[in-house]
Amino acid sequence: MKNLIYGAVLMGCFMSALFFLNFWKRSRDRFFALFALAFLLLGLSWWTYVFAGMANEFNRPVYLLRLFAFLLIILAVIDKNRSPKVL
Repeated sequence: MKNLIYGAVLMGCFMSALFFLNFWKRSRDRFFALFALAFLLLGLSWWTYVFAGMANEFNRPVYLLRLFAFLLIILAVIDKNRSPKVL
């Protein structure tokens, strides 16, 4: 049952990445590209956890992928708020 739920989370991460990638293709805004990359990394971390047989989600590769993904989200928000406003 756990693998079913983890698979749903994995699919949700990849679908979110495709969602933000679609917005990036339309607007060419870095914000959407960074969010797409972050959700792709989150999906890869869940893939590593489910399919690579990692018994503990606090293994270093999984943790580093998630850490880098959340740092990308923070960077995207900071970058979006610091960009010059166009009126």
